[in-house]
Amino acid sequence: MIDLRVQLGPLSLKNPLVALSGTFGFGSDYGDMLPPETFGAVIVKGTSLQPWSGNPPPRIVETSSGMLNAIGLENPGVQEVIEVHLPPLLRCDTAAIVNVVGKTVSEYVAVARELDGIEGLSALELNISCPNVAAGGMSFGVCPDTASELVSSVRAVTDLPLLVKLTPNVTDIAGLARAVEEAGADVISLINTLAGMEIDVEAQRPVLGNVFGGLSGPAIRPVALRCVWQVYEAVQIPVLGLGGAGSFRDVIAFMLAGASAVGLGTALFSDPSLPGSILAQLSEYRADGRDWPVGDAHIERGTP
Repeated sequence: MIDLRVQLGPLSLKNPLVALSGTFGFGSDYGDMLPPETFGAVIVKGTSLQPWSGNPPPRIVETSSGMLNAIGLENPGVQEVIEVHLPPLLRCDTAAIVNVVGKTVSEYVAVARELDGIEGLSALELNISCPNVAAGGMSFGVCPDTASELVSSVRAVTDLPLLVKLTPNVTDIAGLARAVEEAGADVISLINTLAGMEIDVEAQRPVLGNVFGGLSGPAIRPVALRCVWQVYEAVQIPVLGLGGAGSFRDVIAFMLAGASAVGLGTALFSDPSLPGSILAQLSEYRADGRDWPVGDAHIERGTP
């Protein structure tokens, strides 16, 4: 057996692939095509204090190089997640992480408090970066002061490791990462989607019911790599890299930029077999005696 384990801060993952929030439901959506055990970790859908209905349809549109979504963090609320959706995932051989959302700091705190005592839960991911909700989400993640307040408030009510998911829709992502690190984050998760829109020129109106949505997929990978590189150099805590990864080469590129583990999201929709093929290639990579190529230990970080 090839050792594919990685260390993501306090989390020991059996391999570096992470199923991303919003793309893998609560772990059972893909059935036998893609069991949760495939991944080193699974991050479930954004979970709020009370049920959220999400945005009006249409909520998804394919673009020439990715996908726009405006789901609006639809979810059944933390109590149903705890009672119905989490137990099957917690029985799987993978790290289970809950993505936490809210409209106020107190809502984030309340959700974290509810989840704090769940046996087998590995971590929380604070979503302060969703671009398609009217309140909460990205509004907390564009200012270091508000981001710091939210993270420190949640840190005070839970001992679970905290991943903090950052938005690329800012001018200084490194400064934002330093602020959440000082507030108690254990891992920086980046990037979330880029804000975007699409217009139906025949109907002469926006395609999405919410008008704006989050752009994911191959188009945002170069932006994500740049952000991972900058944040890796700015903080002492590890980075979960995500945004457009869709191949073995993409996973290695994210690790070369500084990521300790790599998330898969939009790519799963078009090819549920992708994680298996990437893991096979990673096994070949490790079988050649190569270390994980994380950050400046394995890449010349100066100007080419």
